[in-house]
Amino acid sequence: MDLLRHLGDALSESGHMAWQIAWSLVLGFVLAAVIQAVVGKGTISRALPDDRPVTLLKASGFGMASSSCSYAAAALARTLFRKGASFTASMVFQIASTNLVVELGIILWLLIGWRFTLAELVGGLVMIVVVALLLRLLPAPLVVEARRQADRGLAGSMEGHAAMDMSVGGEGGLLRRLLSPAGLTSVAQIFVMEWAAVLRDLVIGLLLAGAAAAWIPDSFWRTVFAAQDPVVAQVVGPLVGPLVAVATFVCSVGNVPLAAVLWNGGISFGGVVAFLFADLLIVPILLIYRRYYGWRTTVRLVGIFYAAAVVAGYVVELAFTAVGLVPQGPRSASTGDEAITWNYTTVLNIAFLALAAVLVVRFLTTGGASMLLKMGGGPDGGHPAPDDDTQDHHSHDHRARDHHHDAGSEGGRTDQARPRGPSRP
Repeated sequence: MDLLRHLGDALSESGHMAWQIAWSLVLGFVLAAVIQAVVGKGTISRALPDDRPVTLLKASGFGMASSSCSYAAAALARTLFRKGASFTASMVFQIASTNLVVELGIILWLLIGWRFTLAELVGGLVMIVVVALLLRLLPAPLVVEARRQADRGLAGSMEGHAAMDMSVGGEGGLLRRLLSPAGLTSVAQIFVMEWAAVLRDLVIGLLLAGAAAAWIPDSFWRTVFAAQDPVVAQVVGPLVGPLVAVATFVCSVGNVPLAAVLWNGGISFGGVVAFLFADLLIVPILLIYRRYYGWRTTVRLVGIFYAAAVVAGYVVELAFTAVGLVPQGPRSASTGDEAITWNYTTVLNIAFLALAAVLVVRFLTTGGASMLLKMGGGPDGGHPAPDDDTQDHHSHDHRARDHHHDAGSEGGRTDQARPRGPSRP
């Protein structure tokens, strides 16, 4: 009976957290879908040919408007790299795509507070600067090796999703295109596909956060993060936070509920930021980097991303402390303790879930179901993803196809055809 009671407590915490953030998730994904509907993926790689500051600023902007799924972001970054984007710009795009997206900021605001949303934005920009500077130190032959490995086209995860360009084209301004039947279909397709991409990690993240809130006492986290001494905690938090994130195997928005639990448990302000930035260091993502860029590049990416997350955590801690923006007093992040009542959250959930239902119906009635079956397809036209690297007996055909699509050097690549969604009415 005790086991069932403990399971019930964990599920209750998870359910309450899910209810607390439901409307914000729908809002975030709708906004992201609207942006992606008018920004075609084909234009991105051509805008990111080098690592000049203006180019990296563009990469950050494109990333913020892209998928928040870490797997899809990694796949799309590799696609951009293969099509001629610089390696640095591709990595900056990937970081912004998972750490600077609208839905992440909204959920942080709801569960922990607006200061964390601001810290995520400031820390994300710091991390991008650090990553860009450190990537400049990569030897040129290693970048060539990474591009050669990327051009092999080995599949990782969510390749089919990353390859789909569901933006709406045609004549007219942005608003006219969005309000057209094709625009509504495009928004619906992107909305549902983004949800499908992150749903697994979001559910796992909520379950982990619920279990941690119900089963792990705050005293454990206070010991892990040395919360008894505020100065030591500020040093330890950004160092240990990313390691906790790696151990959870959860990425992007799925980490936010657990971040709320860790904050209540005693992790430092900068530690929360570093924890959230480590979503690109979980083991499944590292294995994908190995397939995309090879082991030598992967090892360096691990060091660079970890160092950047730690530095961002320290910079945020110091800067926000200096201007008095680090929350003081008792910590009360929302971890599922609040009962579900008739309040603004309930009203917003009803309204936004109704909007989500409209988009799902539009998605299903325009042939969207077939798109879900292609999410895990290969990077070159939706072919099923291989299970391992033992493809050398096929490799001549695959490489020939890759070089046909990606002929030339960085300056002379041509865009390959991208699978698009079903035809729109």
